[in-house]
Amino acid sequence: MSADRPTPTGPPTAALRLLEQRVYRGPNVWSYEPAVHLVVDLGVLESYPSDTLPGFTDALLEYLPGIHEHTCSRGHRGGFVERLREGTWLGHVTEHVALQLQQEIGHDLRRGKTRMVRDRPGVYNVIYSFVDERVGLAAGELAVRLVNHLVEPEEGFDVATALERFQLRAQRLSFGPSTAAIIEEAASRDIPWTRLNEHSLVQLGQGVHAQRIRATMTSRTSALAVDIAGDKNLTGRLLGSAGLPVPRSETVRTAEAAASAARRIGYPVVVKPLDGNHGRGVCLDLREEQQVREAFVVAEAQSKRGVVQVETFVHGKDYRCLIIGGRMAAIAERVPAHVVGDGEHTVLELVDITNSDPRRGVGHEKVLTRITVDAAATALVREQGLALDDVPAREQVVRLAQTGNMSTGGISVDRTFDAHPENVEIAEEAARLIGLDVAGIDFICPDITAPVRETGGAICEVNAAPGFRMHTHPTVGEPQFIAKPVVDLLFPPGTPSRVPIVAVTGTNGKTTTSRMLAHIMKGLGRKVGMTSTDGIVIDERLVIKADASGPRSARMVLQNPRVDLAVMEVARGGILREGLGYDRNDVAVVTNIQPDHLGMRGINTLEQLAAVKAVVVEAVPRNGFAVLNADDALVRAMRRRCSGTVIWFSLEPPDSPVRQFIDEQCRRGRRAVVLEPSDRGEMIVLRQGRRSMPLAWTHLLPSTFGGAARMNVANALAATGAAFALDAPLHDIRQGLRTFSTSYYQSPGRLNRIDVDHVEVFVDYCHNPPGMRMLGDFVESYVTRRQGSAEHRISRIGMIGAAGDRRDDDIRELGAIAAEHFDALIIREDDNLRRRPAGESARLVREGAEEAMRGGARCRQVDTVLDEIAAVRHALVLANPGDVTVLCVDQHAKVLAELEALTHRATAGSRTDEEQPGDPDLDARALRHQATAAASADDTRLRAAVGSPAEPGDE
Repeated sequence: MSADRPTPTGPPTAALRLLEQRVYRGPNVWSYEPAVHLVVDLGVLESYPSDTLPGFTDALLEYLPGIHEHTCSRGHRGGFVERLREGTWLGHVTEHVALQLQQEIGHDLRRGKTRMVRDRPGVYNVIYSFVDERVGLAAGELAVRLVNHLVEPEEGFDVATALERFQLRAQRLSFGPSTAAIIEEAASRDIPWTRLNEHSLVQLGQGVHAQRIRATMTSRTSALAVDIAGDKNLTGRLLGSAGLPVPRSETVRTAEAAASAARRIGYPVVVKPLDGNHGRGVCLDLREEQQVREAFVVAEAQSKRGVVQVETFVHGKDYRCLIIGGRMAAIAERVPAHVVGDGEHTVLELVDITNSDPRRGVGHEKVLTRITVDAAATALVREQGLALDDVPAREQVVRLAQTGNMSTGGISVDRTFDAHPENVEIAEEAARLIGLDVAGIDFICPDITAPVRETGGAICEVNAAPGFRMHTHPTVGEPQFIAKPVVDLLFPPGTPSRVPIVAVTGTNGKTTTSRMLAHIMKGLGRKVGMTSTDGIVIDERLVIKADASGPRSARMVLQNPRVDLAVMEVARGGILREGLGYDRNDVAVVTNIQPDHLGMRGINTLEQLAAVKAVVVEAVPRNGFAVLNADDALVRAMRRRCSGTVIWFSLEPPDSPVRQFIDEQCRRGRRAVVLEPSDRGEMIVLRQGRRSMPLAWTHLLPSTFGGAARMNVANALAATGAAFALDAPLHDIRQGLRTFSTSYYQSPGRLNRIDVDHVEVFVDYCHNPPGMRMLGDFVESYVTRRQGSAEHRISRIGMIGAAGDRRDDDIRELGAIAAEHFDALIIREDDNLRRRPAGESARLVREGAEEAMRGGARCRQVDTVLDEIAAVRHALVLANPGDVTVLCVDQHAKVLAELEALTHRATAGSRTDEEQPGDPDLDARALRHQATAAASADDTRLRAAVGSPAEPGDE
């Protein structure tokens, strides 16, 4: 505890406030594992550590004695209690309370941390692990309330009641015993899993390897087999025709028919719903016609189709044989709900004592179910000569249910290794006949250790999706690890469950690098799922058009059953908002760290931005790779965060310090992708240890425009390194780079070139100062090469715009850099103004450009046309044949459609608009009409471009 405690400014009050909640579903800036992030404000409690609050620690330990086990930073049991006695701030206490609340419901969680928010005294980041995110959030909310209550009692707040409600809620949200057992087994084998709904539908594995379960029903469970098992009459006929022991049975729809069937079959009989489950509506050992008629009413109420089955009552014990993949996995003897007399308590009191067992809960929430005393139980007790308020004799067994189902309060005794081999063979044959991969065979026989064909007995039911809890948590006997054969069934030993994941991040070049890599791997026959700022692409088909560079999009790709390789563009915002959305990536690519998005979400410096981007590097396992830009010092430093192997790439010449660093790394056996200059040009070279492998000339790659587009040379190096990490053959990498171009169809919105009436137009998504600098360098190099053969001076016209959520200085810098490279600028605005008034972003860009012009920049003309399509038209009006026009766009599809329309209009002469040829992929006419309508609707914004300021409400 620090000695410099804040001076109290008032008495301690319940001032702890929850300001913000966030759930990280994968590796994040705080931890490698999923975590809940709370932002809490202590208020006046910042001046009151735990040791200054009388009785606080003792009360907390009384409510949550499990906190005694917390080690905290001390590393030994009771370490956190020591911190409480010495004095620790209540944000830290909130973290431990949230963890302990989850431990109370069986979630073994120990990871957490609390850190003060920079420059905000009294405000803390509280981070802790979770198993179920809804339970984790509820634990945080209750922790805040409980800490406040211990400081200043809240009127009407009962801690015991609140804890019980939290436990009940958590039990409702948590997986049942069967699903939990399968997930635990999958996780122990490093098989990833994803919950697909609020119940028990879960995906195991990723992409093409994915399998699904719902409780104990799997992707391989036959729907036809489930239907057969649900029809008890048909099941009995099929089993009987194969010579398996089954009771005689008939199906009926009326009480009269039930009575007639009972007479034909012979008493005693069983009456049960044809398509029921969990033992509901089953009436046993009926010996009179009136009993059969009454039982019909009970069974009919539980039947979905109103059909009831009457069958021979088989005497014996109730056994459940679990068959998985055609083999016996476990056997349990099911004992109906009952109590045992002690000579002191009544039947009702004995039920209450039995239900107080902490293993018993409501329904399937715990390993045992509470016994319910209903009308059927009361009647059954009466048949045994007792009333509910009678006191049974010592050791007298009082039955409270006829069937041994766990859901009605029964208990289980493990008999897995007691069964006679012939009985096991009968059960396995029954499962095969019905066709179920996971089946529960209900055997009634005097003793499972003796052959049923000799002692008498029968199979009374075959159940699809049988519950596991009687086997995993038997009341008596050893638990059976039956989840193992289920996972073996879905993922046989040696079968992969994961698809390779490549995460690409950085300030600029993410999208193009991702597309290059996806193109290379497509050439190898891979079905690539890719996320980017343009959308989700599955096997080269755009399936969702949106900014899909976040964790939700990543999860959508990993759920697609066609994907066998995932290439994820990972943006800063998604990492800060939810983490990565998956547990690890096999390859991480970091292109560069440049000043963009600063001043947002608490990221104010390049070092902080680099720490966020480094999450993808930290998510690389020991057998994975990180492809890092050695030319960027911040990216180079990320090598210390990588558990796997680093592959470097660099544009620097051989005599530079960076290349000397790479040479040293390669001498140690590392890998690198570098450029080797020669009199014929630059060669991309792969280096591994002492080996050098020439790959391709940069000037022959279509995406580099003869080597002028240095940013795409860098992107090609990064994509090569990632493909190399994925063990792609060199000739396939070479072929991929040679066939990847920046055409609109391969790389929409990224340096797309199109000729419009003899004007060379480039369309690019450039939107930040570093990107503008690279784009300007490309224009300089490209125009210089063309100028030598041109008959007149080539002018450069640029259309630019800035995102409104950037800092004012960044927007001005964008304009200043553009003014250094273009002769004329047209300034537009995005459709989404990002909370700025219309015209404000454009004004800031113009200020930057004009300031640069006063300092001698190249630009001589600046026009403001806010609407994007109108700005495109204006830029082309300024251009003469042979000039180069660069359009930095927001909506690239609309812009390309407009350019295509202008191209056809120029070449088609007098043909009408409807007669113009068009590209169906661009859907030019529809997009052009939309753009025209938008331009008309934005006439007010166009007028604002010539001087009249827009009102703040115009957005």
